[in-house]
Amino acid sequence: MTDLPQDSRGRVAELHSLREEAYAGPSERATGAQRAKGKLTARERIDLLMDGGSFREVETLRRHRASGFGLEGKRPYTDGVVTGWGEVEGRTVFVYAHDFRIFGGALGEAHAAKIHKIMDMAIAAGAPLVSLNDGAGARIQEGVSALAGYGGIFQRNTRASGVIPQISVMLGPCAGGAAYSPALTDFVFMVRETSQMFITGPDVVQAVTGAQVSQNGLGGADVHAATSGVCHFAYDDEASCLGEVRYLLSLLPQNNRENPPVVESEDSAGRRGEVLLDLVPADGNRPYDMRAVIEELVDDGELLEVHERWAGNILCVLARMGGQVVGIVANQPQVLAGVLDIEASEKAARFVQMCDAFNIPIVTLLDVPGFLPGVDQEHGGIIRHGAKLLYAYCNATVPRISVVLRKAYGGAYIVMDSQSIGADLTFAWPTNEIAVMGAEGAANVIFRRQIAAADDPEAMRARMVKEYKAELMHPYYAAERGLVDDVIDPTETRQVLVDSLRMLRDKHADLPSRKHGNPPQ
Repeated sequence: MTDLPQDSRGRVAELHSLREEAYAGPSERATGAQRAKGKLTARERIDLLMDGGSFREVETLRRHRASGFGLEGKRPYTDGVVTGWGEVEGRTVFVYAHDFRIFGGALGEAHAAKIHKIMDMAIAAGAPLVSLNDGAGARIQEGVSALAGYGGIFQRNTRASGVIPQISVMLGPCAGGAAYSPALTDFVFMVRETSQMFITGPDVVQAVTGAQVSQNGLGGADVHAATSGVCHFAYDDEASCLGEVRYLLSLLPQNNRENPPVVESEDSAGRRGEVLLDLVPADGNRPYDMRAVIEELVDDGELLEVHERWAGNILCVLARMGGQVVGIVANQPQVLAGVLDIEASEKAARFVQMCDAFNIPIVTLLDVPGFLPGVDQEHGGIIRHGAKLLYAYCNATVPRISVVLRKAYGGAYIVMDSQSIGADLTFAWPTNEIAVMGAEGAANVIFRRQIAAADDPEAMRARMVKEYKAELMHPYYAAERGLVDDVIDPTETRQVLVDSLRMLRDKHADLPSRKHGNPPQ
């Protein structure tokens, strides 16, 4: 600095002054209003997300060029969005964060151009993109230019899909067309009480339908986490939410050309799971917590459950086995006996597709009595929705391993990554029952006449059920026909899975040449 001429010193001082103005943001009053809602500022959120001191901002001094309709003389730096890149656990991550203090975080032409640029940079660099959403939608004063800005975001979301991980973090309102960008990304995080998502707000809903509903009641975190399935993760505060975003990023690769990071695990691959013998009852009609089974199998019992509160009859989990990231899909006998229904099929299908896109091996744990019967399910399109899960598994080229813990009946057995649809390895516990349907139902169909003609129909039914089980449902029936690779000791499941994943790590499989498939919708 001492060698710079005086005019250069002045220019540098001016630059620092402008940057300080941009970093300070709008008035203290606007910042106070943000804090009064329990919300952090855009840069505070970025600081929580990124490794300390790693964030590099882009286009700090960008301002809009619109005029009229109240924008005269209001040209704040950043134009209401902070964009740039930094590191999360030493790996590059791109981010943009709406600043609600500036125009309510509303999107205008310059605002959109900044987002477009950072999205293009993320795609080109092959690094994850995180959006910290807290905005009031399109900037009305800029008209169609604002709408075109959203179109550019949606187009880039779609182009980046399956190429780089995209994570949307909802930290404030997100209404109208703006809600479609998060819906196009891989994961959506929300914070209770402060974030909402909806296409039409409560006032429009009341005007059209007469129903009165609050913003949180219509599109709050709990609604989207438990009812609609729009939200994958919901937390009570921003710090917890952003901490989990960091954890999720640690489980994902940078892009679709890389494998997820492998870490050294102190949890022995050969650790026996004696507790599994007590966790899973041999009686197929008794429920148990599949989550406890997963905790016993994965490294140190640590896992991240996706869509924890939606479609609870199936579990979708990211965890590590032997230090390697895996995606686990498992029936949950504690909820609806673990049956597949419309929502469970959709949930698992999207998870399988995400794992396949980002080179995450899939482990499937089966204990499924079939698809949920009922008029509502049939009229709601269970055939179409169930086919989504079937399509996702059949299309997946990552390592795929399935384990039948107890029952696996009918079409649900096939759909849950059976060997016939391409599972690389299929194992079963000695408690497994793989069949078209349960023994009682099968006996009633096959031996209907004998049972009806018997002097003691109930005794005859019991005898036929026993015979059917002995002949067609014994634990080694599928193994004898090559549909199960091995019947394993439950206590050795972790070792079998870790060894199998290690063997399949370099698996290579190609799909037929095509523009894209036409999955069931």
